Amino acid sequence: MTTCIAEDISIISVDLSDITSSSSISDKVCVHWGCELSSSQTTVVFEAEDDLLENQFFIKTICLSAQASDELHVVAVSDGVGESKPVPIATLRHCMPTVSFPALELMPPVTFNLCSGKGPVFIFAQHITLNPTENTEEEEEDGGGSFLVDDLTD
Repeated sequence: MTTCIAEDISIISVDLSDITSSSSISDKVCVHWGCELSSSQTTVVFEAEDDLLENQFFIKTICLSAQASDELHVVAVSDGVGESKPVPIATLRHCMPTVSFPALELMPPVTFNLCSGKGPVFIFAQHITLNPTENTEEEEEDGGGSFLVDDLTD
């Protein structure tokens, strides 16, 4: 179960077991995630509920709404590794309304803050859940698999 808790106590839940069949690999689930930061909701927290699975959270894009005022909008983020302080990762204005990240990975829980500006600012990310699989001793000895070669003599 993945949960997004916003400052105004609204909760958005997605049960990962409902969507595992849509994944081509049964032990890997990829879920798109998004939120909106504005003057009425300046903080949003992404939390991965299942700590037994490996969770990867990648920020992909942060963009400014067309309705946003022409002021500086600063988005800061902090993640669950140690006691990190919020770090500004995007500074947006109408002349530069979008920031894309090729591979910005954070560890849940991830907290987004709108430090400056009134928004709205939209954040798009991917949450990937990996189910750790254990190799058997036989697979490790064989190098992961085996094959049979037939005798081709006539």
